[in-house]
Amino acid sequence: MKIGDPRAFGRVAVVMGGNSAEREVSLRSGSGVLNALRSRGIDAHPVDGIPALLDALRAGHFARVFNILHGRGGEDGVLQGALEALGVPYTGSGVLGSALGMDKIRTKQVWLALDLPTPRYVRLARGVDAATVHQAARGLGLPVIVKPS
Repeated sequence: MKIGDPRAFGRVAVVMGGNSAEREVSLRSGSGVLNALRSRGIDAHPVDGIPALLDALRAGHFARVFNILHGRGGEDGVLQGALEALGVPYTGSGVLGSALGMDKIRTKQVWLALDLPTPRYVRLARGVDAATVHQAARGLGLPVIVKPS
């Protein structure tokens, strides 16, 4: 959907912060998004976290949501599911894409099943020792990226 008049968006909640380990990054990102939206004439307002957002949505304060929450709750399908249930338009991937994207192993499996190019990977059990991690990294070839599943 293309909207030419910023007023047609209605009031936009920029949900940021929250209570994940990535709160500070989300607050910085959210500030940038908020400034950018406002510079384009959009009636955007900051909202800190999911509980405050849901309260504001139930009270009818916002027409749509710009999601800039990082980590659990904001990127894993939880917020997306709540917004879907309330019928509120939002930015980003939907429930399934968000949930799948948080599970790195399942994402790799889907990509490989679809013959999409993706770097090789090794799944390591929680709590493995440093020697096992080092051996796995050498087997893949450096450099490597380590991500929790």
